[in-house]
This record gives sequence, C-alpha cells and structure tokens, in this order.
Amino acid sequence: MSRILITTVPFGNIDRTPLDLLESHDLSYTINPLNKKLNEDELLSMVSDCEVIIAGTETLSDKVLSAAKNLRLISRVGIGLDSVDLLSAQRKGIAISYTPDAPAPAVADLTMGLMYSLLRNIHVSNLEMHKGNWHRHFGRRLEDCTVGLLGTGRVGSKVASNLIALGCARVMYYDKYVRLENESQGKLSFANISDILSACDIVSLHLPLDHETENLITIDQIKTMQKHALLVNTSRGGIIKESDLKFALNNGLIGGAAVDVFVTEPYAGELASCDNCLLTSHMGSMSIDCRTRMEIEATEEAVRFLTDGTQSSPVPKEEFLLRTRGN
Repeated sequence: MSRILITTVPFGNIDRTPLDLLESHDLSYTINPLNKKLNEDELLSMVSDCEVIIAGTETLSDKVLSAAKNLRLISRVGIGLDSVDLLSAQRKGIAISYTPDAPAPAVADLTMGLMYSLLRNIHVSNLEMHKGNWHRHFGRRLEDCTVGLLGTGRVGSKVASNLIALGCARVMYYDKYVRLENESQGKLSFANISDILSACDIVSLHLPLDHETENLITIDQIKTMQKHALLVNTSRGGIIKESDLKFALNNGLIGGAAVDVFVTEPYAGELASCDNCLLTSHMGSMSIDCRTRMEIEATEEAVRFLTDGTQSSPVPKEEFLLRTRGN
C-alpha cells in the first residue's frame, strides 16, 4: 500500500473519479484533515511517511521536503510552481508533475468577469445596495477600451482571444517567450511593459511568480498608468506589491483593481478596506469542469508514477533553470 497525501482541498467533492481511481489501484490516501491551506508546521506533521503529495498552493519548502523522507513525487493540482522548492526537490530526487492545461479556461473566464465588473462598477453597486444606498454608476464598455496583457501563455492567450471576439477596441500584450498570431488584424499588437501600463484602460496580469516578476508592479509602475485605469491579477500574489496597490487605490492613482491571488492566503489584508478593489478567494480555476479535470489529471499522474515510474506531465527543465538563475 502506497501512502498518498492530498494536501489541496476541496478534493473529490464534486466528482469522486480521482478517489475512485486511487481506490481501484489499492492506493491508500489521506485528504488534508484540516480542510484549509496548510502552513509549514502543519505540513511537517503530515509528510513523514508519504510517497506522493497531490499538492495545491501550499508551500513545499526545503524543510518540508527534507522531512518527507519517503517522498518520490509531487503531483501539482494546477500550474503554478512558485510554492514548490524545485531545486530542493531536484537535489532530493523528487519528481514533480503538474496540470498546466486544465485550469486555463476557467481562469480566463474569471478574468473576463472581473474586467466587466470593474468596468461597470458592479461590485461597488452591490456593496452599496447591501447598505441600502441607491446610486446608478456610469461605466465603460469593453468596445471602447484598450486592454493590456502581461503574459500570454495558456491563460493570457485565451483572454486575448476572448477580448478580440467580444469586440475590445485594442489588445496590447507583452510576453518574454510568446508571440501571438493574427497581429495583422490591427486589434492585437505586441508592446513593451511600460507602453502597456501607460496606454491601457485595463491591465491584466498572467505571469508566473519568479525572481523576475516578484513585485513587478509597484507604486512606480502604477504612477505611469492612467487615472481611470483598472488593474486585474488572476496569476500569482507577489507580482503586485499589495501595500503600493492600496496606496494607489486610496489616493486615486488608478480607477480600481480586481485581485484573486495574494502573498498570504487565506487573505485578510489591507486591500479588504478598499471598496474599489474587487477581491476573490483564489478561485480562478474553481469551475466544476476545470477543477475536476485538474484533480483527475494530478491523480492519474500519481497512479502512473506509482505503477510504472513514468510521468505524463513532468515540470519542464526550463523551470529548474529559471530557479537556478534566480539564486
């Protein structure tokens, strides 16, 4: 019987397929008994004898990995790897897999929803109505906006397609590695980060968190944006400096923001005091279809690895090289 620790929650609640898969292979498993994102001490108390961790966004530090003496595989439910000490895992011979494609449609959908809510002040009107206040807010339409995308990988490219299909006036994008097709249509163009920040009505972040992107957006960058501009982050906490964003929102430097991801989660920080900041609880991937697909793919990888030692979705070598450059 192999020991599998499932740290991400919820897991198997909507669709039991991943649990049925483990049971059909006689693989014993434990689902996070605390039913919340685990901190380091909590992880240390759980990892000592597991061979596989089916992981969420909790921090798998060198200390945690060192305590997991029998650990052979981390199978990540999702795509972000900033929470995993990749170099420590590599040194210890721990394999790492992830589910890079599954969450993209759901995150792209949430991004679009946040944009619409910001443009029409839906979130602000909702707060006011619950307080008994009736105020009809003027807003803007997507067809009148220039939207900037920082990052056009799996999620960012879907957002770009959605924006063009929905009639967005213009989409500017930056990505270190990707060039999108159909720039000849005139609505889609590559630009540098500074031009995107200064020119766009909405700026949406779709970047991994690494040594190059941490605190990419601080007060200095926000000051170059237009006063009415809106900022959206559905990628990773830490790319925007949260204290700087609060200052900018409270002092009218930008029109509003929507944030789904935070440095510390669950989040109870200072942005919660800003009515012009729409906050959601890291739920970009939490559509029923995408979350189920992520759980199944991560479980299939665990079964595959424990059965024949192979991986279908290993983390690319480039990710390890990026960490090496950052250290």
